[in-house]
Amino acid sequence: MFKVKIFTLYPEFFPGPFDKGIYGKAIEKKIWDMSVINIRDYTEDKHKTVDDTPYGGGSGMLMRADVIANSLDKNLESNEKVYYLSPRGKLLNQDISKKISNEKCLNILCGHFEGVDQRVLDNRNIEEISIGDYIISGGETASYIVLDSVLRLLSGVLGNKNSIVDESFQDGLLEYPQYTKPQIWEKNKVPEVLLSGDHAKIKGWRLSQSEAITRDRRPDLWQKHNKKN
Repeated sequence: MFKVKIFTLYPEFFPGPFDKGIYGKAIEKKIWDMSVINIRDYTEDKHKTVDDTPYGGGSGMLMRADVIANSLDKNLESNEKVYYLSPRGKLLNQDISKKISNEKCLNILCGHFEGVDQRVLDNRNIEEISIGDYIISGGETASYIVLDSVLRLLSGVLGNKNSIVDESFQDGLLEYPQYTKPQIWEKNKVPEVLLSGDHAKIKGWRLSQSEAITRDRRPDLWQKHNKKN
């Protein structure tokens, strides 16, 4: 079973959408489960202080290293990796999601305020991940993105295994356009090749569409694709 642990100041954010739909069914099948750890429970003062002002000045507050470390140390096995969601982390992509999905667990530290004391990142097995070049209010909503990208890759979660094979980024290209009934909608017809029944032609058309879309919309991905090929 793939185990997820979320370390947060706001446990009420969870499980959020992850006890519904395909993920709820996967929990019932014991493919994965989630534990939510309230960092505030691991303070050692009567005021349950989790943050303080940064040394050297500056705006905002930082989450304390001792409190975070206490919550991690009492809930993780030795050498388990922890991912901290941070704008300065490595940008999340499909390769990272696949790598995490092949591990036994996913431990996520959700930051808040102005972030966390650097020492806890340095002294524990913590890797920083970013979901994009923008700022949001906390790691909880970012964790939804990471969880969604990883959990759907677990064996048995998606009903159709081919769904993963044909997706955007799976082969370094964006996905081709797709169509369903009605065959004609607002005078727009489904491309004839998709009605031909010729699987080789359909495969070739889809590849050419993926290449054209990637080249136009994501030249960075197109360049990487060309280097691999």
